[in-house]
Amino acid sequence: MILTVTLNTALDITYRVPSLRPHASHRVTDVTERPGGKGVNVARVLAALGHEVTVTGFVGGPAGQVLRELLAEASGPVDALVPVSGATRRTIAVVSELTGDTTQLNEPGPQITPAEWAAFLGRYEELLSGAAAVALCGSLPPGVPVGAYANLVRTARSAGVPVLLDTSGEPLRRGVAARPDIIKPNADELAELTGSHEPLRATQDARRRGAHAVVASLGADGLLAVTPEGRWHATPPARVHGNPTGAGDSAVAGLLSGLTQQLPWPDRLSRAVALSTATVRAPAAGEFDRATYGELLAGVSVTTA
Repeated sequence: MILTVTLNTALDITYRVPSLRPHASHRVTDVTERPGGKGVNVARVLAALGHEVTVTGFVGGPAGQVLRELLAEASGPVDALVPVSGATRRTIAVVSELTGDTTQLNEPGPQITPAEWAAFLGRYEELLSGAAAVALCGSLPPGVPVGAYANLVRTARSAGVPVLLDTSGEPLRRGVAARPDIIKPNADELAELTGSHEPLRATQDARRRGAHAVVASLGADGLLAVTPEGRWHATPPARVHGNPTGAGDSAVAGLLSGLTQQLPWPDRLSRAVALSTATVRAPAAGEFDRATYGELLAGVSVTTA
């Protein structure tokens, strides 16, 4: 079983409009709702790939109830979310059909009490006993200690479970020091962590700070990985336009899938890039286009960095 942790789950809502103009009213042509938050997106992609996967984190309020109902309708992910008194946040993606561009609005999430945090820690330790790998994903809701991910990384390592960390800012800085097996920052998060805007230098610096392997997401330029086994740059076969929401989460799913199947790093990166690109092509946030995934996988280029 692969475990994904989403402390700040979300109900992802995607609006499609003919075009998006500031200071104007818009007629929405299509609305979709999906269970979301980074780790939930990761879990849904893993389940679609055929993996056994469990999701945990916090959930509460009306949006949280809808999230759980939608998660139950989706085939695959097991719901091990911890109920809280606050309300799960909503994220709004507004997609312009004219340009294909997406505008994202993210709510902050519920206030987590010390008792709720303690309940989650107990659930997390229980779930680790049956996990082949764990992904710690996304932002921290209010009330959760800033060093939470560092704590969760250490707990996973003590249990002998490989851990991937995908977050940003101070939670990433502290989490890296706890020596996760993989971190997956994007270019901005990597620059904030290291102070360097040169991708290879920044990725190497991030690894020196404690991560066993660093996989940096470079947007349309693919993934750059620095690992104990080598350095690689994986790029998609062509640049694509679409909704990038969830593309990074699909990359995490590809990395976890390859990790649990003990694939060589170039194959893990190919899978991650193909899934990420297929997600950009999909019409709704957090989905991936299965029809083109195989085609993309065959076309990914992986070179030594």
